[in-house]
Amino acid sequence: MAKHERTLSAIFAEPTRANIDWAAIEALFVHLGARIREGSGSRVRVKLNGADAVFHRPHPGKETKKPGIRSVRTFLTVAGHAP
Repeated sequence: MAKHERTLSAIFAEPTRANIDWAAIEALFVHLGARIREGSGSRVRVKLNGADAVFHRPHPGKETKKPGIRSVRTFLTVAGHAP
């Protein structure tokens, strides 16, 4: 549980971080009860509390950059999971 709380805090940290592992973000989604479906290529479709989003897994690295973190932050806020 503490790991997911740290991930959530990192997502909402200011200034926006640029080094959060995508695997930790996906694990947080699953922990919160999201449904995750694979899309084409690196796309991932996520549904949580009626909110839908499509994200791109980072590649070749595994860390999500600032624009991706901002998108995740917006998605979690809409889904009712802002800290």
